[in-house]
Formats: sequence, C-alpha cells, structure tokens
Amino acid sequence: MCVTCGCGEGEVKIEAEAAPHVHEHVHADGMRHAHDHDHDHAHPHEHTHDAVAVHSHAPGMAPTRMVQIEQDILAKNNAYAARNRQLLSERGMFALNLVSSPGSGKTTLLCKTIGLLGSTPVAVIEGDQQTSQDADRIRASGAQAIQINTGKGCHLDAHMVGHAIAQLTLADDTLLLIENVGNLVCPAAFDLGEAHKVVILSVTEGEDKPIKYPDMFRAASLMLLNKIDLLPHLSYDVDAAIAYARRVNPQIRVIQLSATSGEGMSEWLAYLRDGMGRAQTAKAHTVANLKTRVAQLEAQLQASSNAAA
Repeated sequence: MCVTCGCGEGEVKIEAEAAPHVHEHVHADGMRHAHDHDHDHAHPHEHTHDAVAVHSHAPGMAPTRMVQIEQDILAKNNAYAARNRQLLSERGMFALNLVSSPGSGKTTLLCKTIGLLGSTPVAVIEGDQQTSQDADRIRASGAQAIQINTGKGCHLDAHMVGHAIAQLTLADDTLLLIENVGNLVCPAAFDLGEAHKVVILSVTEGEDKPIKYPDMFRAASLMLLNKIDLLPHLSYDVDAAIAYARRVNPQIRVIQLSATSGEGMSEWLAYLRDGMGRAQTAKAHTVANLKTRVAQLEAQLQASSNAAA
C-alpha cells in the first residue's frame, strides 16, 4: 500500500517469460490464491500487490483503523522484502534501489554504468507506470532486464520485485539494479530487499529537493548528483544541494557525476564494485559456516555410532 496516496488500484504487469510461472496474490480478505499462467500480470479480478485505497473503499472509517491497515500492509511488504534480501544474500548479489523524480537521468546512468562494467554480470528491474522503453534501452546496453508496469501505482513493492527476480536468469554474484518509478514520495516507504536506496538528484532540479522530500533522502544511503556537465549553463548551487541533503540525513554519501561526460563515474563504479565484493565475501562466510556446521554434525553422528557399537 502507498501510505501517502493509496495508489495502485490498477493492474500490475510484469513481463512474462515464455514458460508459465506460479504466482500468488494476497487479497483484501487476507486469503492467498496461488495459480500458474503464461500471461502477464493482468487479471479480471481486482487485487493489489501493494495498495489499498482505504478512504475510497471504506468511507467513514476511523483514522485508527486506517493506520492499522496501513501498518498491516507495510508489514506484509516487509516480509516479502526480507525474503528477497535473504535470497540475494545467499547468492552473493548486491542489489540497489534507484529512486528519483522523473527525468533525473536514471536510465541513461544505468546504460552508461553497464557499458563501463564490461563483463560484470548485471541485471536490471525496470519500474514504470507504462511502456517498456527503458527496459528496451537497458537490453540494448547488453544487460538482462525485466519491465514492471505499475499502471496507476506510483512505486514498486517487494512482492513485485520478488516475482521479477524469479523470472530473471540470475547468476550468483550478479549486480541487481532496481530502477523504481520516478517519484520522490512513495518509494521511500517501501523496502524491496535492496542493500541500499540510492537517490538521484539532477542539477536541472531544485537544490531544495532534499528538504521538500525529506523521507526519501533520509531513507537513502547515497545521493548521486547527476548531470554536472550542465553546471556551466545553470545557476545551480551544488553546496546548497549537498547541505540540504545532509540536513535531513547527516550520514548520506554524495557522488557528483555525469553519465554524459563520464565525470565522477569512476567513483560510482568503485562504490558498486565495493558493494559487490562485500556481498560476495558475506556469501563465502555463510557457505564456510554451513560447511563447518555440517562437519560438526557428521562428527557427532559418527561419535554416536561408535558409542552404540
């Protein structure tokens, strides 16, 4: 559910692979319905992956009841996010949730990033209300991509992302980049299972965006100040933009870059490689711990067998 606007009453479409897949929906009555199909995620019955417009379906409902429903839906989303995070962790995959207002340059940045990473395995989940144009651009750059069209919904949720991950052919240690719907409000509330939210602010926007949309900048670990190649043609105060971001989130890291000129891209790539390295190291430690535990159990079993003999 979008706790801000109650969006998402329309259908959600995730690009389908050729093979049928099993898919579960949670309806407003709390019941789960699993079914398999080989079409996209449009259905004749009404359901939502993430949104319940409480005020439109239940006029006169007490505010406390509305808050409880919002909390319940966010709790469901967080449960899906935890599953996504566990899966990604077990496979050593570093996932980022890229958020911004429309026109910040997210897709251009992704295409440039994919090209510069070369042979590094990269997959992209694209979120838009309509069209597959951005996913098509990503594929043309050489990376695997899947499109989620949210219809009236203004953000991705963990349930949608989980379905998309299941449909992608992901190798272990893949870099997974999730391009959220262009919106600086609603995506702030939804954990998708990512390692970090990365907010992209372009210099063609106002310097005060961080204090106008503080929840998003507070939720992000990194701010990319994009399109800095345009600074000579603008009266943009970079220091003010960074100061505003750190006013709401003192810990936020800032990288200034331009996907067009390439300036600052080396720092961004280093950030990605560092994150991927940490994800792979964590996976290796998990595997080593599991092997150690298996060896201990086998030793205990052997000792029990010897004692019984």
